[in-house]
Amino acid sequence: MILAKDPNFAFGIGLEVQIRTKLVRFWSYIKRAAIRIGDDILEVEGSPDLEDRDTHYWFNFQYQGDTNSIGGFPLKITTNGVQKRSFDIDLSSKFPGQKIVISSFREFTRVDFQHTTAEAFGNTVGMMGDFKTGNLLARDGVSEIGDFMAFGNEWQLLPADDMLFHDKSEPQFPKRCTVPEDPQGQRRRRLGESTITVEEAEAACAKVVGDDALDIKDCVYDILATQDLDMVGAF
Repeated sequence: MILAKDPNFAFGIGLEVQIRTKLVRFWSYIKRAAIRIGDDILEVEGSPDLEDRDTHYWFNFQYQGDTNSIGGFPLKITTNGVQKRSFDIDLSSKFPGQKIVISSFREFTRVDFQHTTAEAFGNTVGMMGDFKTGNLLARDGVSEIGDFMAFGNEWQLLPADDMLFHDKSEPQFPKRCTVPEDPQGQRRRRLGESTITVEEAEAACAKVVGDDALDIKDCVYDILATQDLDMVGAF
């Protein structure tokens, strides 16, 4: 699916971010993310193997290709030596103080656009929605889509779109994205069976995330969905 796209990003260099998700019961997570800036493509994937210490990425379709930049912007790859990897793309040469960070924790991958401005990202389209209004817009740039399932299908990769990943994965258009049969019902049942309370999740997240309300909300949801307090490590 197309997370964000702007062919004229950074005064004509161009940007596109695609994600590949995996469904687990009533929720899904980003399994892989791929970003193209200019002519360069970086693809990132985590690993469910707790003993896996490798950094799984492809640069221009080459596994663990050697690079320290993407599209002319500095790229820094770091690891905590255990389960977290981070790919920091510094946009400061064009947009001071701004970054795109792709990180992986276990099998979970995350894409963060940090300290963003309308100058840099005001013309992006995709699943991130309209930068200025937050509205979830269709590909025509005008129609609003209020149904999340329909919105995901709207930004599913089409044959006319460039594939940024090094391989294909089902479903491919015209097959539509896989959705849970009863997401709300399953979610209520699962949360009712939770062994971790909201209070415990909030306390764990507050120690790591800090005061950012949105990050705390995401962190709490991740813990409750996975029933794993160690998910704070993703933040």
